[in-house]
Amino acid sequence: MFGMVRPCRHRLGERLAAEWMAHLCGLCLALRGDHGQFARVVTNYDGLLISVLTEAQAARPEGGRRTAGP
Repeated sequence: MFGMVRPCRHRLGERLAAEWMAHLCGLCLALRGDHGQFARVVTNYDGLLISVLTEAQAARPEGGRRTAGP
């Protein structure tokens, strides 16, 4: 998957914009935790799209989405 995928912010809405940013922050933190600080360089919107599509197909956990930590 090559290219640039970005949300249309003026049509996305408040709730969906917050979910998009949650995916972006989660991807960045997961890359740092699994592969180190330098792996964050590869964080881009294409990788983020995979995260969004995976969550859309997965069953929702009972507690909802967990929050990011330091």
